[in-house]
Amino acid sequence: MTKRKARPADDAGDLLTVDREALRPLAERMRPRTLDDMVGQRRLLAPGTALRKSIEAGHVHSMVLWGPPGCGKTTLALLLAKYADAHFHAISAVLSGLPEVRQVLAEAAHRFAEGRRTVLFVDEVHRFNKAQQDAFLPHIERGTILFVGATTENPSFELNSALLSRCRVHVMEAVSAEDIARALRHALEDAERGLGGRGLVIGEAQLKLIATAADGDVRRGLTLLEIAAELADGNGGGEGGADATGAITDSILEQVLADRTRRFDKGGEQFYDQISALHKSVRSSNPDAALYWLARMLDGGCDPGYLARRLTRMAVEDVGLADPRALAMAIEAWDTYDRLGSPEGELALAQLAIYLASTAKSNAAYAAFNAARRDVAEYGTQDVPLHLRNAPTKLMKALGYSKGYQYDHDAEDGIALDQTGFPDAMGERVYYAPVARGLEIKLKEKLDALRQARERARGEGES
Repeated sequence: MTKRKARPADDAGDLLTVDREALRPLAERMRPRTLDDMVGQRRLLAPGTALRKSIEAGHVHSMVLWGPPGCGKTTLALLLAKYADAHFHAISAVLSGLPEVRQVLAEAAHRFAEGRRTVLFVDEVHRFNKAQQDAFLPHIERGTILFVGATTENPSFELNSALLSRCRVHVMEAVSAEDIARALRHALEDAERGLGGRGLVIGEAQLKLIATAADGDVRRGLTLLEIAAELADGNGGGEGGADATGAITDSILEQVLADRTRRFDKGGEQFYDQISALHKSVRSSNPDAALYWLARMLDGGCDPGYLARRLTRMAVEDVGLADPRALAMAIEAWDTYDRLGSPEGELALAQLAIYLASTAKSNAAYAAFNAARRDVAEYGTQDVPLHLRNAPTKLMKALGYSKGYQYDHDAEDGIALDQTGFPDAMGERVYYAPVARGLEIKLKEKLDALRQARERARGEGES
């Protein structure tokens, strides 16, 4: 049996001196070092803007950065510390508890006493509970820390009002595909930190394809580029899609970009924004937009059962009695999805969305019900008028139950016009006002005539 030769000591030492910088992901190596290096966020950071002027002058303030993943929140926090000549410390609300927060704040207080400020970056700050968020308040007030919280969720819902009152909220936007492409070109040209000098070849069309697939996330775009570069490096001898010329080809990108997902948070701000867009597209009779948002939510992993429920609500709230068939169709589409599942059952939801957006609309029933509920709250527990009560016993008859009730089928045209259906203290009320659309045209004609007849009958009775 052949003995394996021991590795020379010098070789072992060489392994320990591997360039650690090269082991870091491309997105981390290419993190911007100055404000000019940042891509996107022109509204906040273009030359001459208030925030940029304050950062360049070193006059930074505590803030909350609200934006989607990969838009530059962490990078901006790092630059704040750099321009302010402050110590930078980052913690994650996902991994850190209150004991660690207290230790970090104590270290910042000690540093402050020595004359140096601390930029405390709290990633995913919305995941901290109230007690954890409150721990920062006195330190922000005293200036012990420059607090920078990063969140992908709406701060109005997720952060304490006390914390928000001490911080300025800056909204950061998803980075455009054009700006991401610019960041990718920079990475391809940079030989020190990026992929320059490796002989990589990529066409403009392929570069734009990666930038588009990044979906507003610069970090994601750089990661995709790095994977494509590894496949195209030629080290695989042509295996796994590698190209001996170092070219990032369409076949390589097909592997890299396969099964990519769009930005979507099933329980966050994007979720509610998109369901709002779907509902409002149906309401405004735009079936094409409704289909787009339905497809977006399904693509993002939204529960189709939830979408079926929301579409059923639209059938009741926005279509209403203008087209009563819409509600029956919604229940049938929901039942169809339950029977077929995905993806076949999703077509039933798509057909429903098209129909709801295309048919006549009325919120008259919805508005009428809300008006009735307001009266219930205002008038409290009103007694049922005696003539509307049943009288199954002799005692109840003796007390006047059902006295004066007119049986409508015995009245002319089947309606007792001078008989009220409301408590005496309220008088006659009108809640339902049909619109002149769909089936409600007919309902409006009938109810308008009937209400006028009732007014005449009551007037005659009073005279």
